[in-house]
Amino acid sequence: MRRNLFSRLTASALALSLLALPAAQALTPSQAGTLLERYYVDDVPPAVLEKETIPEMLETLGDPYTEYFTPQEYSDFLASMSDTRLVGIGISYLNLEDGLHVSEVFSGSPAQQGGLQAGDIIIAVEGVSVVGESTEFSSGLIQGEEGTDVSVTFLRDGKERTVTLQRAQVTVPATTGELIDGHIGYIRCTTFGQETVGHFEELIDQMEGDATVWIVDLQSNSGGITNAAADAAGLFAGRGEMVYFRDGQDQYSCVRHEENSRTLYPVIVLVDGLTASASEIFASAIREYGCGIVVGTRTFGKGVAQSVLDKDSMPLFFPDGDALKITSYRFFSPDGNSTDQVGVIPDLLVPADYTADVAYLLAGEDPGKDNSNTLRADLGVDFPWRWFIDLDTASSDEYKDTFEVLLSAIPSTMNLSLGTGAAEGWVRTSHEEVAERCGVSYTEPEFNDHGDTRHGLALSILKTYGLIHGTDDGGFHPQDSLTRAELCQMLAVALNCTVPTNPCPFTDVPEDAWYRDAVTAMSNMGLVQGMGDGTFHPGDPIDHQQFITVMGRLGQKLNRHLYDTASTAPEPLKYIVGVMEYEPWAQLSVWLLCYGQQDILGRTINFLWDDSDKIEPTAPTTRDEAAYTFYRLLSYTGILPA
Repeated sequence: MRRNLFSRLTASALALSLLALPAAQALTPSQAGTLLERYYVDDVPPAVLEKETIPEMLETLGDPYTEYFTPQEYSDFLASMSDTRLVGIGISYLNLEDGLHVSEVFSGSPAQQGGLQAGDIIIAVEGVSVVGESTEFSSGLIQGEEGTDVSVTFLRDGKERTVTLQRAQVTVPATTGELIDGHIGYIRCTTFGQETVGHFEELIDQMEGDATVWIVDLQSNSGGITNAAADAAGLFAGRGEMVYFRDGQDQYSCVRHEENSRTLYPVIVLVDGLTASASEIFASAIREYGCGIVVGTRTFGKGVAQSVLDKDSMPLFFPDGDALKITSYRFFSPDGNSTDQVGVIPDLLVPADYTADVAYLLAGEDPGKDNSNTLRADLGVDFPWRWFIDLDTASSDEYKDTFEVLLSAIPSTMNLSLGTGAAEGWVRTSHEEVAERCGVSYTEPEFNDHGDTRHGLALSILKTYGLIHGTDDGGFHPQDSLTRAELCQMLAVALNCTVPTNPCPFTDVPEDAWYRDAVTAMSNMGLVQGMGDGTFHPGDPIDHQQFITVMGRLGQKLNRHLYDTASTAPEPLKYIVGVMEYEPWAQLSVWLLCYGQQDILGRTINFLWDDSDKIEPTAPTTRDEAAYTFYRLLSYTGILPA
């Protein structure tokens, strides 16, 4: 099982089609090697090609997303991205303490024909109580052989009723929805498959006349088909490039949505640690096109896409219905950001248990002139949407804890306003004032030595999003030197890195050292390379030119524009003032972070804490300088939503 510095599970892959290669026989290890060499996103190690069986080859490759499927496994894989078909009565429900709360009755189902409605509470099946029983137990009673009868006892308006239904094959769509409170268009999508866009279109058209805000729930959606996610996002974003792909030859392609948006209202995308792959494409596109915001926990972080080679694309290679799925691309958001490992950082980072309720509070109706008990939060990237929170609801016993979580998740850079109910309409307020008014607690995201730094805002934002942590005494110690091991640990946590299983490549990093996993992870990513003699010197302060080099490499991994710009650096760099002062191995990163990017007015953007010619290359890097540069890099790319 793979472990993670945070929680992580394996995600489903994307499916892309490729041109067929000529072949004359069933797949062999030799042919598998040929396909890997042609389509794999990185160079294939010789040790992979030397193996005698395909399973051995893939195990040696060490890529969890490159897989061989038997015919049955491939059939199951395709089915996992489609609507589910089962025999039952055709409902979805929540299993609560007092019974099964029916949330949806599927069209044409036995339940619909028998008169069941959303809101009914099932308390017994075949005379057996389901109150307090597990979901598995209840489902086992409801499902059965097609054509058999089942009696269902339910409550409606406090009155008990029993109906006999005939079980039938029911299609459970992977995408469902409902109108909540008369104005919230809720869409739940569990996978992106061939039917997904059609489901989205039907639901949007069905609710568009009433919905003034959309909630798209992608929690535990592990991905699916790229085009489905791109076109589903385009229904909200309109025309444009939804995702870019880069292959092993540094060639780019993209998936573009060609139609106008189907709705003009904003979207709240719900995500969690199992939201992955195509779902991350959807969430990134919604945010970067300014259609709405993302709420929840950090997503899984799958930034590579796979090509599925099968009977349709290569019939001579796979005549029996088997398939080979190969990691062939790295993908990037519309703004050029990778989600690999780092995932999508939500606009509002909240615990999974609170995600849905936080979205519900944000999705309040515009009160118009009668806004006297309403909080307005201006949240979003570039052109923030106005989200209206009814303070009576937020302060109620049911939602008070949720509101406390919401208030703490809103970055200090976002505007909050209270409705006055008078001519002036709205007046600016603060987190503290709102907390006091509503009787909830709020602690500003600052370290206790906040006054010791000139980069307090950057540290506060990084702390809000859980990207940096202080010490046991509650401080950050901004002026302390940062060791090489501490930098690796800071980046490994911030980037949500997978805990490595391979040995550490450095001889002076003990296997039981607290920093061992972080140093190995950073080495695996190519961000650190040691001292050239097999050692790492983990306890040494990392000097400025070493630190800038690591940040330059990180920038190229996180953003395709920085990656492409690095290849356009002028030669020779050693004659550029502000670059020539550094060692040759650091000059590219210094140039990239200090001179390689321009704003829309053509002015140079500097990611560092000072001009490069004013920084002493061999002086130790402070924790303050490191955090500020990391903040600047993530903010510029838009990976950090604030």
